[in-house]
Amino acid sequence: YYGTLAALSAAGSAVANLLGGWDAALQTLCIMMAADYLTGVVCALVWKKSPKTTDGAYESKASIKGLFRKAGILLAVLVAYQLDALSGTDFIRTSTILFFTANDGLSVLENLGLMGLPIPQAVKNAFEVLRDKSGTKEK
Repeated sequence: YYGTLAALSAAGSAVANLLGGWDAALQTLCIMMAADYLTGVVCALVWKKSPKTTDGAYESKASIKGLFRKAGILLAVLVAYQLDALSGTDFIRTSTILFFTANDGLSVLENLGLMGLPIPQAVKNAFEVLRDKSGTKEK
């Protein structure tokens, strides 16, 4: 048990270091990614309102695609961090994290809206501002 825990801790630490450190930005991104995935699954399983499937119901294929998408986000952060290291800057990783945090946060709000939860405009605005601060817009 302790050997497994130690191995997982070491692996998690190594991944966090590759992504530029386990700072507030990366923690927030990981929380938003998990919340987006979980609310998407709940939206499909319980409310049958998933925009990812034709009938709105849960499909394992869509779920797997979502997990690969989250892995892709982390890969983008890794690339951004390496670009920062190469160019001697510290904004590419941060901008990338802000962009994906805002996108996943807005997706969480969309999923909660599909579940019938009213969302305060201030929260929506906060994610829009965050995305604007990233310096990019989603295509």
